[in-house]
Amino acid sequence: MKQALISAARARAHDDVPIGAVIVCDGKIIARGENRVQQRMDPTLHAEIVAIRRACAKTGKKFLDGCDIYVSLEPCAMCATAISFARIQNVYFAAADAKGGGIMSNARIYETDRHLWRPCVHQMPEYADASAAMLREFFAQRRKK
Repeated sequence: MKQALISAARARAHDDVPIGAVIVCDGKIIARGENRVQQRMDPTLHAEIVAIRRACAKTGKKFLDGCDIYVSLEPCAMCATAISFARIQNVYFAAADAKGGGIMSNARIYETDRHLWRPCVHQMPEYADASAAMLREFFAQRRKK
Protein backbone atom coordinates (compact mmCIF):
# COMPACT_ATOMS: atom_id res chain seq x y z
CA MET A 1 0.00 0.00 0.00
CA LYS A 2 2.93 2.32 0.60
CA GLN A 3 3.79 2.03 -3.10
CA ALA A 4 0.18 2.90 -4.04
CA LEU A 5 0.49 6.06 -1.93
CA ILE A 6 3.74 6.93 -3.71
CA SER A 7 1.91 6.53 -7.04
CA ALA A 8 -0.84 8.78 -5.70
CA ALA A 9 1.75 11.48 -5.00
CA ARG A 10 2.93 11.18 -8.63
CA ALA A 11 -0.63 11.86 -9.80
CA ARG A 12 -0.77 14.95 -7.61
CA ALA A 13 2.50 16.16 -9.15
CA HIS A 14 0.81 16.45 -12.56
CA ASP A 15 -2.39 17.97 -11.12
CA ASP A 16 -4.46 14.80 -11.12
CA VAL A 17 -6.49 13.58 -8.16
CA PRO A 18 -3.94 11.75 -5.98
CA ILE A 19 -4.96 8.14 -6.33
CA GLY A 20 -2.45 5.38 -6.95
CA ALA A 21 -2.57 1.65 -7.57
CA VAL A 22 -0.10 -1.22 -7.77
CA ILE A 23 -0.64 -4.75 -9.00
CA VAL A 24 1.24 -7.54 -7.27
CA CYS A 25 1.76 -11.07 -8.56
CA ASP A 26 3.77 -13.73 -6.75
CA GLY A 27 4.83 -11.16 -4.16
CA LYS A 28 6.30 -8.73 -6.71
CA ILE A 29 4.95 -5.47 -8.09
CA ILE A 30 4.32 -6.00 -11.80
CA ALA A 31 2.58 -2.68 -12.55
CA ARG A 32 1.93 0.74 -11.08
CA GLY A 33 -0.67 3.29 -12.00
CA GLU A 34 -1.71 6.76 -11.00
CA ASN A 35 -4.61 8.92 -12.09
CA ARG A 36 -3.90 10.48 -15.49
CA VAL A 37 -7.36 11.92 -16.21
CA GLN A 38 -6.26 15.57 -16.29
CA GLN A 39 -2.87 14.90 -17.81
CA ARG A 40 -4.29 12.99 -20.79
CA MET A 41 -7.80 14.50 -20.80
CA ASP A 42 -9.30 11.00 -20.64
CA PRO A 43 -11.94 10.24 -17.99
CA THR A 44 -11.15 6.51 -18.07
CA LEU A 45 -7.52 6.86 -16.97
CA HIS A 46 -8.05 6.14 -13.30
CA ALA A 47 -5.11 4.65 -11.39
CA GLU A 48 -6.60 1.15 -11.43
CA ILE A 49 -7.19 1.20 -15.20
CA VAL A 50 -3.66 2.45 -15.85
CA ALA A 51 -2.21 -0.29 -13.62
CA ILE A 52 -4.37 -3.01 -15.22
CA ARG A 53 -3.33 -1.95 -18.72
CA ARG A 54 0.33 -1.94 -17.75
CA ALA A 55 0.07 -5.33 -16.03
CA CYS A 56 -1.63 -6.89 -19.05
CA ALA A 57 1.00 -5.43 -21.37
CA LYS A 58 3.79 -6.73 -19.14
CA THR A 59 2.36 -10.24 -18.78
CA GLY A 60 1.00 -10.47 -22.32
CA LYS A 61 -2.29 -11.71 -20.90
CA LYS A 62 -5.78 -10.28 -20.74
CA PHE A 63 -6.50 -11.86 -17.36
CA LEU A 64 -4.53 -11.24 -14.18
CA ASP A 65 -5.43 -14.45 -12.34
CA GLY A 66 -3.59 -14.75 -9.05
CA CYS A 67 -2.74 -11.04 -8.92
CA ASP A 68 -3.75 -8.53 -6.26
CA ILE A 69 -4.34 -4.79 -6.58
CA TYR A 70 -3.58 -2.22 -3.90
CA VAL A 71 -5.36 1.13 -4.28
CA SER A 72 -5.09 4.25 -2.16
CA LEU A 73 -8.86 4.91 -2.43
CA GLU A 74 -11.83 2.58 -2.75
CA PRO A 75 -12.31 1.90 -6.47
CA CYS A 76 -15.25 3.50 -8.25
CA ALA A 77 -17.83 1.35 -10.07
CA MET A 78 -15.92 1.61 -13.39
CA CYS A 79 -12.65 0.49 -11.82
CA ALA A 80 -14.29 -2.20 -9.70
CA THR A 81 -15.83 -3.63 -12.87
CA ALA A 82 -12.48 -3.51 -14.69
CA ILE A 83 -10.87 -5.29 -11.74
CA SER A 84 -13.52 -7.98 -12.04
CA PHE A 85 -13.10 -8.29 -15.82
CA ALA A 86 -9.32 -8.64 -15.31
CA ARG A 87 -9.98 -11.47 -12.81
CA ILE A 88 -7.82 -9.92 -10.11
CA GLN A 89 -7.93 -12.09 -7.01
CA ASN A 90 -7.81 -9.52 -4.17
CA VAL A 91 -8.55 -5.82 -3.88
CA TYR A 92 -6.87 -3.94 -1.03
CA PHE A 93 -7.76 -0.30 -0.51
CA ALA A 94 -6.82 2.34 2.04
CA ALA A 95 -9.57 4.96 2.34
CA ALA A 96 -13.27 4.39 1.74
CA ASP A 97 -14.97 6.74 -0.74
CA ALA A 98 -18.43 7.62 0.56
CA LYS A 99 -19.36 9.53 -2.61
CA GLY A 100 -17.81 7.54 -5.43
CA GLY A 101 -16.87 4.16 -4.03
CA GLY A 102 -18.08 1.23 -6.07
CA ILE A 103 -17.37 -1.65 -3.71
CA MET A 104 -18.47 -0.90 -0.15
CA SER A 105 -19.69 2.68 -0.06
CA ASN A 106 -22.02 3.23 -2.98
CA ALA A 107 -22.67 1.00 -5.97
CA ARG A 108 -21.53 -2.21 -4.22
CA ILE A 109 -21.16 -3.88 -7.58
CA TYR A 110 -19.73 -7.14 -6.28
CA GLU A 111 -22.94 -7.72 -4.32
CA THR A 112 -25.00 -8.25 -7.46
CA ASP A 113 -25.63 -11.82 -8.55
CA ARG A 114 -24.72 -10.98 -12.14
CA HIS A 115 -21.00 -10.48 -11.62
CA LEU A 116 -19.01 -13.35 -13.13
CA TRP A 117 -15.87 -12.71 -11.09
CA ARG A 118 -15.80 -11.39 -7.54
CA PRO A 119 -12.44 -10.58 -6.01
CA CYS A 120 -11.95 -10.70 -2.27
CA VAL A 121 -12.05 -7.18 -0.87
CA HIS A 122 -9.96 -5.93 2.04
CA GLN A 123 -9.78 -2.45 3.51
CA MET A 124 -6.46 -1.47 5.06
CA PRO A 125 -7.58 1.17 7.58
CA GLU A 126 -4.03 1.73 8.83
CA TYR A 127 -3.38 3.62 5.56
CA ALA A 128 -6.73 5.40 5.34
CA ASP A 129 -5.61 8.58 7.12
CA ALA A 130 -2.58 9.08 4.87
CA SER A 131 -4.67 8.62 1.73
CA ALA A 132 -7.51 10.85 2.95
CA ALA A 133 -5.07 13.59 4.02
CA MET A 134 -3.48 13.64 0.57
CA LEU A 135 -6.91 13.96 -1.05
CA ARG A 136 -8.04 16.70 1.37
CA GLU A 137 -4.87 18.73 0.71
CA PHE A 138 -5.25 18.32 -3.04
CA PHE A 139 -8.85 19.55 -3.10
CA ALA A 140 -8.11 22.39 -0.65
CA GLN A 141 -5.39 23.63 -3.02
CA ARG A 142 -7.70 23.24 -6.01
CA ARG A 143 -10.42 25.33 -4.30
CA LYS A 144 -7.85 28.10 -3.64
CA LYS A 145 -7.12 28.31 -7.38
